[in-house]
Amino acid sequence: MPIHSFDPVSNPGCRVLILGTMPGKASLREGRYYAHPRNLFWKITGAILGFDPRAPYENRLAGLLSAGVALWDVLKSCERRTSLDSDIDASTEVPNDLAAFLEAHPAIGRVCFNGARAEALFSRHVRPRLRAAAGAEFIRLPSTSPANASIPFEKKMAAWRTIHPGRPRHKKSERWY
Repeated sequence: MPIHSFDPVSNPGCRVLILGTMPGKASLREGRYYAHPRNLFWKITGAILGFDPRAPYENRLAGLLSAGVALWDVLKSCERRTSLDSDIDASTEVPNDLAAFLEAHPAIGRVCFNGARAEALFSRHVRPRLRAAAGAEFIRLPSTSPANASIPFEKKMAAWRTIHPGRPRHKKSERWY
C-alpha cells in the first residue's frame, strides 16, 4: 500500500529548501515532519536557526519559515515496509513536482538533501527535468535519522550549518562524510 508525503512548508521568501525522502512511520502516524523522538532534525535546525526545538510543532515550522527555510520531500508517494529509505520499492517511486515548486520559489538558491538517498532520488527523478534553480547550490548533508548513528552529532551539526540562509556559498571541496 502506498504511503504519501506531506505538503511543503514554504513561503515566497524562502531561500533554502531542505529535502528529505519520505516521512517515516512515526511522522506519518503523527502527521508531522521528523516526529521520531531520536531524529535530530529539530534539535539541529533549532540550534542553527535560533528556535526552540521542543516548541509546539507549528512554532517549529514558523521558526524554519522565519529563517527563510522551506521543507519538503523528494517523493510524493512510494511503497515501503519500514521507515528505512533502503526499503523503498523503486518501482513505486512517484516524485513531488519539485520543478514547479522551484519555479514558484525563485528566491531559493540552496537545496539541501537530508541524506544520500534524498539526493539520489532527486538526481534520478527531478534533476533531468529541472529548469528553475539553475544557479542553485545542491548540497548533500548527513541524514538526521536515528539510523545514521555512525556520524557523531558534532560533525552533523557542523555540516548542517550550511542551511542558514546567511551562510556563504558552500565550498565544493568540503566533504561532510
